[in-house]
Amino acid sequence: MGAEAKHIGVAMVESKAKLMSVKRGEPTLVPPAEATPTGEQYYLSNLDQNIAVIVQTVYCFKCPSGRGHEGAADALRAALARVLVHYHPLAGRLGISPEMKLTVECTGEGAPFVEADAACDLADVGDLSTPDPAALGQLVYSVPGANNILEMPPITAQVTRFKCGGFSLGLAMNHCMFDGLGAMEFVNSWAEMARGAAELTVPPFMDRTVLRARDPPVISFPHREFEEIADVSGMAALYGGQELIYRSFCFDPDRLERVRALALAGGDLERCTTFEALSGLVWRARTAALGLAPEQQTKLLFAVDGRRRFVPPLPKGYFGNGIVLTNALAVAGDLLAAPVSRAAGMVQEAVRMVTDEYMRSAVDYFEATRARPSLASTLLITTWSRLAFDGADFGWGEPAMSGPVTLPEKEVILFLAHGKERKSINVLLGLPASAMDAFKELMDEI
Repeated sequence: MGAEAKHIGVAMVESKAKLMSVKRGEPTLVPPAEATPTGEQYYLSNLDQNIAVIVQTVYCFKCPSGRGHEGAADALRAALARVLVHYHPLAGRLGISPEMKLTVECTGEGAPFVEADAACDLADVGDLSTPDPAALGQLVYSVPGANNILEMPPITAQVTRFKCGGFSLGLAMNHCMFDGLGAMEFVNSWAEMARGAAELTVPPFMDRTVLRARDPPVISFPHREFEEIADVSGMAALYGGQELIYRSFCFDPDRLERVRALALAGGDLERCTTFEALSGLVWRARTAALGLAPEQQTKLLFAVDGRRRFVPPLPKGYFGNGIVLTNALAVAGDLLAAPVSRAAGMVQEAVRMVTDEYMRSAVDYFEATRARPSLASTLLITTWSRLAFDGADFGWGEPAMSGPVTLPEKEVILFLAHGKERKSINVLLGLPASAMDAFKELMDEI
């Protein structure tokens, strides 16, 4: 990207944020509509402990002609009160248990809810395909002055009305409360309540003690996801010295097929999923774009849904994180010298590693060490490609679009399903400007 194009890009982002000019009302607390258990602590499993980051998402509703956003905020507030009866820990606050772990204090005080008005039309927001914290952050409520996650409620909601009659729902949810699938079930349940349902199609299964650690803990795998890797490539200086540029790259079905063909070309793999092929490609391309030293170790982390892999499987509607991190490690020079099939094969191995015993071992590893996964010289891929957030019809039709406000860490790449039939995948990432130029060139070759 030339200096001029970059300047225009920055100016466009700034003008979009200014154009929206969102005015928020005072937040109110929405407690559960009926009495719920209070005065106790709600147990969070070891799989919940390490991902206590706030995830911000925005859903945009165009609204049927003639109806507009009239009554939307009231309807969503009333339905939130009703769904919190089923999901009552979300009305509590995070605390620390006697074992010095995160827990939920069941206070029943409620979720902060904010109404807001934007000075523009929904169309001015764009298509949400690229994270844009300055603009999209205005559509989500963050508690002012909160210094850490203990001072942030598990969930906040903001309904923003647009001049065109459309509205958006912005959510800030703590990942320790649920993973992507759990969050989707919660939002869809909330939407069901707003449409007048008396019962939930998928009631939440609340008891997270099914994932308690074994006593004594049994660590049967090396769990290299926690390994600290030395930065011998000057990455800290590169990230510190340049602006982080966010971009999205769309892979339509034809392009995804080309990526899979690349992964199968070497003859190393008999078969390979789209996720494995795309992850291998992106890991390799990012390694090249960042100019990692040939001897630099690099780690790939990604979450695997363990719900069906546990023995017995987690109950339907499990409320909590059912995902487990798995990993692959390579030396940068070897990764780049080998074809894409080698990287895709390593991803495949990492998926295969996730058995019931591996996941129980990961739970026990945290119990014994309290270690946090290290993101040094690491790429963390998170995938929302299978999450059907389009089911979130609160009575104003399905969302015209939905997406993340920002990526939680600079090491994160997000795969987001795209298009009407969700057959395409948007790859969202942030890189230092020079590395983004190099990454784009590599993507343009496919």
